[in-house]
Amino acid sequence: MNIYVDFDDCLCETARSFSKLVAELFGKDVPYENIKYFNLQKAFSLTQEQYEQIMLEGHKPEVLLSYDETPGAAEVINCWIDKGYNVSIITGRPYGAYDASRAWLDQHGFERVELYCVNKYGRENLIPNSRFSLEVEDYRKMHFDFAVEDSPEAFHFFDHLPELKVLVFDRPWNREAVLPGENYRRCIDWNMIKQIVE
Repeated sequence: MNIYVDFDDCLCETARSFSKLVAELFGKDVPYENIKYFNLQKAFSLTQEQYEQIMLEGHKPEVLLSYDETPGAAEVINCWIDKGYNVSIITGRPYGAYDASRAWLDQHGFERVELYCVNKYGRENLIPNSRFSLEVEDYRKMHFDFAVEDSPEAFHFFDHLPELKVLVFDRPWNREAVLPGENYRRCIDWNMIKQIVE
């Protein structure tokens, strides 16, 4: 069994942290439940300059290391690994964030999971010296049976896997999204994800 798991807002509470950052930096109060778009510039009504600033701030090592774990994630993933499942974390974070991301994973009980940085969202020009550890073409050679993902903008990355079962982690920004097919199922938490996979 091969399982794809997204990092931000599946393993950790990134959007909640960005909501606080936006309030601190720009005085904009957008509570987590009011984040209606995956696109943070649109979600927080930021100018291009503000968006670039928040992305740089949000990818600083000390900020990446401060994110809270999504409840149940480590317990479920370690249970899968104990059963012999292969779990890969496929993130849109640039490779410059790899060390802090790897450290966060290790600190939160995910030390046995592989981490791959893939250019999912075309951000390579947004964060200086960005590069990615896995090109999209190489990612598309990988096979997965299940995927855990929160971003509707990432759904097209599953087009090459018609049998893939996609477990959409319920978040405010994907609640109005039309799920692409019957292989997509909305999940409210990691317990529900575990029940479906097993």
